[in-house]
Amino acid sequence: MADPSTYRPKPGEIPTSPGVYRFRDAHRRVIYVGKAKNLRARLSNYFQNVAALHPRTAQMVTTAASVEWTVVATEVESLALEYSWIKEYDPRFNVKYRDDKSYPYLAVTMSEEIPRVQVMRGQKRKGNRYFGPYSHAWAIRETVDLLLRVFPIRSCSKGVYRRAQQTGRPCLLGYIDKCAAPCVDRISAEDHRDLAEDLCAFMAGETGQAVKRLEREMKQASAELDFERAARLRDDLGALRRVVEKNAVVLPDGTNADVFAMAADELEASVQVFHVRGGRIRGQRGWVTERVEDVTDAELVERLLEQVYGDLTEDEDAGTDAVPKEIVVPVLPENLSEIEAWLRGIRGAAVRIHVAQRGDKRALAETVEQNAKQALALHKTRRAGDLTARSAALSELTEHLGLAESPLRIECYDISHTSGTEQVGSMVVFEDGIPRKSEYRHFVVRGPDGTGARDDTEAMNEVLTRRFRRYLAERDGMSADELDAVEDGEQVGGPVPATREKRRFAYPPQLVVVDGGAPQVAAAHQALADLGITDVAVVGLAKRLEEVWLPGEDFPAVLPRTSDGLFLLQRLRDEAHRFAITHHRKRRGKGMTRSALDAVPGLGPSRQASLLKEFGSVRALREAEVEEIARVKGIGPALAASVAAHLGER
Repeated sequence: MADPSTYRPKPGEIPTSPGVYRFRDAHRRVIYVGKAKNLRARLSNYFQNVAALHPRTAQMVTTAASVEWTVVATEVESLALEYSWIKEYDPRFNVKYRDDKSYPYLAVTMSEEIPRVQVMRGQKRKGNRYFGPYSHAWAIRETVDLLLRVFPIRSCSKGVYRRAQQTGRPCLLGYIDKCAAPCVDRISAEDHRDLAEDLCAFMAGETGQAVKRLEREMKQASAELDFERAARLRDDLGALRRVVEKNAVVLPDGTNADVFAMAADELEASVQVFHVRGGRIRGQRGWVTERVEDVTDAELVERLLEQVYGDLTEDEDAGTDAVPKEIVVPVLPENLSEIEAWLRGIRGAAVRIHVAQRGDKRALAETVEQNAKQALALHKTRRAGDLTARSAALSELTEHLGLAESPLRIECYDISHTSGTEQVGSMVVFEDGIPRKSEYRHFVVRGPDGTGARDDTEAMNEVLTRRFRRYLAERDGMSADELDAVEDGEQVGGPVPATREKRRFAYPPQLVVVDGGAPQVAAAHQALADLGITDVAVVGLAKRLEEVWLPGEDFPAVLPRTSDGLFLLQRLRDEAHRFAITHHRKRRGKGMTRSALDAVPGLGPSRQASLLKEFGSVRALREAEVEEIARVKGIGPALAASVAAHLGER
């Protein structure tokens, strides 16, 4: 581990111009690339006291052994150079977005003399036209099969095309009129290219012109009594309309936009984009990245735009097809004007980057955000569901936390409330690294006087105490009544019953995780100590930097950022938080809708509804006579008198 002061440049050596800098390790490998409006001001931030740096930044500067920089003329140039170097050197400390799948595109090879329509994946080739990406290759093939009725361009491979030229006979598609057969000169190369251009225009959103042309030709053929041709054109028109219907209209016609949304936590970020062309969703794409840098959401968006559109700088024909007029992002990047200027250079026309505030674009952005959240959850679930990863996670926790045995059962606790009211605790259980939802439990926090705990630490102590009192009681074979007395803190005794009821808390965990830092860990540890439980380890996971706190320690343990053990702890914490929030919202909702009628004996929800429907409000019901109440369907004289008496007391 290097000392940053050993390679720190003298302040006078660093220019104040815009530029791009590279940190290298002892083996001269580039480990980080960054850009700056002012190189001197930016680089000086890395050479302050290491303890004051973000842990990830501190790890980077202590791994590096040298730093170098390149001055450029403008900030736009620095943006392009930074992306170029990130792509070239693949630095380990830079954010890199990984496709969560290899997305297929519908491609038209306009770079060839006889263009071909096909499914393509991977790197784009210069001169070709691309549409998508699509979620599945079969979706493209269905679209192509419909389009070839109207735009019968070549879709065969080079080998099939050459063989048809040699034999003078077209392939099957040529015989069924789904290819114009340029291989046997049924159509000239120029006319075939015009067909390909028409197909590209249709896929780019200019659907109205093709549909109107077919309608016009169909009516003309019908007027000329050429019903066979009219029927064929009718079928072609239906095929085009089915292609159009496959792409839902989400924005006004003519709208070309890429709509990005992001879901992120402290360790990873998931990004989704919907490509809207001509007001229709033409494709969807997603990425997941590890947050290896100490970056804000605005910086993540900047890195995303660099990566998505950076490769297009090498494609002179990218133009307006690849970079739309409008880009909707969740957060504006800090150097907005420079990025817009950079994209304008790629597109050859103005590009606007903004955050959707209202209307259809805002609704679509929320839909994309939901996709990003689901993609992040799926990514974490797949990682946690992998047997190898789970085994590695449990082994890492055993090693890093100094446990005596592998924590095959882990319980995580969280507290949820609104300004101290409706306090609830949650307990989630993972066994062998996967959730055991049948073992999840809720706790209503009562506090010393029955009105709730004073703070989260007291609430955590109460929840842990009640859970492990039940464990001790069930371990000793107490009955249900005795268990209730134990939860109330009473002392019970007597013989062990012959029959045992369902054991809900009889299995102790090897590890208890609490949502919080040192105070919450101390409260949980104290609760177990007061019950004489010494064989259950306790840790806390703090959200700010994903620090792992152990009882009695002045400083947290920091697990490696890519650790499977840390991912498991994080998933436990998030699940406990979700479970607590869900129960808290239910209780809060019930509290807000509680009625004065709830306390009337024998008056259930349906009868309450009948009374309120008849009288309109509790106030009107309170002023009604007993005979009036008794006339309501389902309410007898005795119940009516009980309702009147109860409301009269309030």
